[in-house]
Amino acid sequence: MHELKTRSMLGGRATGISVKWEGGQFCLIATGRGLVGCGIFNIDVFEEFKMAGALAKGTPKKPLVEPEDLLPAKIVMVSSQAAKLGIKKGMTGRQALQKFIKAG
Repeated sequence: MHELKTRSMLGGRATGISVKWEGGQFCLIATGRGLVGCGIFNIDVFEEFKMAGALAKGTPKKPLVEPEDLLPAKIVMVSSQAAKLGIKKGMTGRQALQKFIKAG
């Protein structure tokens, strides 16, 4: 099962995606400049393709399931392209999205 939501948020446009299957899920929010995603993504791939990405990580007790779950989550990994936009480890997903949208 998957869900796609495109909305105006934080002063710009973003698309939230969640995909669920028995035993797992992932979510992300994409903007015109980059994305905030859950820990299923590999930051090395962002680097290889020179993409801007910031990743948050859930826990088994509090997984990141819906795109909205990424907003309060702490960013734990940042690609170098995202860092150039001012995105840093420790900021929230909401703060990272604001930087992506402002840069977009």
